[in-house]
Amino acid sequence: MSKIIVTEKQLEDIVKMVKENNEQGSYMAKQQLFTIATLAYKMWEQMPEEEQLEDWMESKIAQCEQSVIAVVKTYLYNEVNDDIKGMDTLNYNDIVIGK
Repeated sequence: MSKIIVTEKQLEDIVKMVKENNEQGSYMAKQQLFTIATLAYKMWEQMPEEEQLEDWMESKIAQCEQSVIAVVKTYLYNEVNDDIKGMDTLNYNDIVIGK
């Protein structure tokens, strides 16, 4: 996986955009998603490739990954237009995110 570099200005712009979008609804969900993404990226960035975490930490990360995947798949499913030909045969449980 390649590293993604975000400048302080880009981060400020993202925070500003998130704050503006929060006024339009789903305030807590968007704020929580931003926090998860920001902290996860920061940890990923600082953690050496060969570092081993404690078992409980790895378990929590695995649980979080499965929870986020479940939410994203459901969100994507609900956003699909049923009129699109072939979409009714798509199995969303077969979608792999981030692998």
